[in-house]
Amino acid sequence: MTDTPIRLLLADDQALVRGALAALLDLEPDLTVVAQVGRGDEVLHAVREQQADVALLDVEMPGLDGIAVAAELRQRYPACRSLIVTTFGRPGYLRRALDAGASGFVVKDTPAEQLAEAVRRVHRGLRVVDPDLAVESLAVGASPLTDRERDVLVCAAAGGTVADIARETFLSEGTVRNYLSSAMGKTGGRTRAEAARIAQENGWLLG
Repeated sequence: MTDTPIRLLLADDQALVRGALAALLDLEPDLTVVAQVGRGDEVLHAVREQQADVALLDVEMPGLDGIAVAAELRQRYPACRSLIVTTFGRPGYLRRALDAGASGFVVKDTPAEQLAEAVRRVHRGLRVVDPDLAVESLAVGASPLTDRERDVLVCAAAGGTVADIARETFLSEGTVRNYLSSAMGKTGGRTRAEAARIAQENGWLLG
């Protein structure tokens, strides 16, 4: 334990989740929650104002996703470690979060004692990764999709037609079909909707 409590920032767009995490972590004598935010684009300001030591970040948040926030923190406030704490335990998210500079990645159903210990380890400069997710990430591998293939699948996941996707991505309908066909081949999806679902489940669609 440290003489001075580790200062924590919680970033999650669900207020109930933030409150529950704060209540659990504040029970630890060496941890103190100094800020809570509901948007990714509010994190850096709060880190600077509250001098947070560790930022606990959800992945999917409005304004800026948690992986992008981790990258910004590494660049602008490297003294503040980032720990991804998310419902979305997708292997693609894990790989990208670590590449972005996150020090750890755990899921929200991690027991409170383990979460508190993960915070302590991250604060000490260690890396903490959910073991089951680490194994799955190795099995799945990196995303096979190009940026454009990902873009068209994101639109497909929202239910867009080829014409809708073409308008959204500023591509011709023929080019969209080509990208969708390529993405289906890489994911093994028989339809564009299935390809989008597979990519989403693997964490390959986050921008």
